[in-house]
Amino acid sequence: MPQHPHEPRHTSHATPVHRGLDPDGHITPEGSLARVPPPFRPVLAAARERLPPTFGTRLSSAYVYGSIPRGTARVGRSDLDLLVVLHEEPTDTDRADARALDTALDREFPQIDGAGTLVLGREQVLSDLERHDLGWFVACLCTPLLGEDLAARLPRYRPDSLLARETNGDLALLLPRWRERIATVDGSEEALRPLVRYMSRHLVRTGFTLVMPRWQGWTSDLREMADAFGMYYPARAGQLREAALRGLAPRGDAAVLRTYVDDLGPWLAAEYTRVHGVKAPRP
Repeated sequence: MPQHPHEPRHTSHATPVHRGLDPDGHITPEGSLARVPPPFRPVLAAARERLPPTFGTRLSSAYVYGSIPRGTARVGRSDLDLLVVLHEEPTDTDRADARALDTALDREFPQIDGAGTLVLGREQVLSDLERHDLGWFVACLCTPLLGEDLAARLPRYRPDSLLARETNGDLALLLPRWRERIATVDGSEEALRPLVRYMSRHLVRTGFTLVMPRWQGWTSDLREMADAFGMYYPARAGQLREAALRGLAPRGDAAVLRTYVDDLGPWLAAEYTRVHGVKAPRP
């Protein structure tokens, strides 16, 4: 069959690796409290102690995700990522309380470079609409810290096109917001560095999930994600590898952000839509 004019050329190295899957081909949970490096255990102990009085009986579940439960966190370089699930939909007060907790933890523990707590409602996490986005996130990328583990109420997940579409099939909607944020932020290193880190990581993860169904595996390692992408899109491989490095060690560079929203981002959004379609609309 003739090659589609827009179809990426496969290299001889583009073979399935089946990393991060169980014998039946389902994505396995990537984190564990047993893998938390010793310097970060006091941070989690403090978070576990302070979450119940912060949210009271409305707290359904709490999780930690990211490099700390994966065991790859670096002292003074890695941030603390928490997810709080409430029995009810969160309010502005809940989000303000979460930010206050983040600020206190970041101030008290030099091991972490920032903290971020995502607050969601239980009904949303378990909804059909979020089954292959927030649901997958909880079941596969989050490590239980407090309360009921909602993964027991969610299905098993495979690295297929449905999962790819519902996790990262909305990049085209994000790009205008990114442009607006870049235009309004001041040009200081302090202001730009978090944007470079966030956008770099988001683009690398989007590039990886673009090829995930063909690569047939799962990883959260940014370098490995970029390498997997490069197997299928060699012409763009260098850009994603550079983005992976910036996601790990960001520098506040406005020129980098412009390349993301003017070149790599639009191309990736269009290719994602062509291959996997568009994420189901959210309210």
